[in-house]
Amino acid sequence: MKFAPSLTRLRSGKFAPFAIFSLFLFTNLTGVLSNTVVAPANETNLEVEAIPLDVPSSGDPALDRIIFKAANREGLDPRFVHAVIWQESKYDVDARSHSGARGLMQLMPATARRFGCDNAIDPVANVAAGTKYLSWLLKRFEGNIELALAGYNAGEGSVDKYDGIPPFQETQNYVRIITTRYGKTYHPLLSKEEAKLAFNLAPAPADSSRSAAHN
Repeated sequence: MKFAPSLTRLRSGKFAPFAIFSLFLFTNLTGVLSNTVVAPANETNLEVEAIPLDVPSSGDPALDRIIFKAANREGLDPRFVHAVIWQESKYDVDARSHSGARGLMQLMPATARRFGCDNAIDPVANVAAGTKYLSWLLKRFEGNIELALAGYNAGEGSVDKYDGIPPFQETQNYVRIITTRYGKTYHPLLSKEEAKLAFNLAPAPADSSRSAAHN
């Protein structure tokens, strides 16, 4: 028996909602569309895994990537940047000091503006400006980490005034803690490409897992 074309279309259309519902139920039960073989790889996780394993971790892969990329742009050792951030804020993006310094790298408003940061609690902008300032200080003090850190804490003018680390207990403790944590007192002034070699920033194996370096 032959059905009229319109009747065939009508009967086929009756089952369309059922077919759609069945497909939806199947994909949710089997997870076929969310399966890692079908779904695109998580780009952020792949990038974080490329960070060398001996570079400290904040515990937040996205934040680790922000720090790594900012340090790379400025030719800085990301281990040094991590040591500064740990001392400044313990990775608290909302940190604020009694003097008004804000964000991960505790930027004072004038310093934030000076290095192009309009929103100090935005981690990308804060770390970008903080690493620019660190890079600037290292160039000014010819790679001397202790003087650069003293300038970061107390201002480069104070370092000039006292011809060295100012005699402030806070600044002296700050310099001592970070240099001890980082393990170096000199930072070579390098291009981005040179820094990758000098600081052993070759990517880690893709299947390696990173662990936090802070207790």
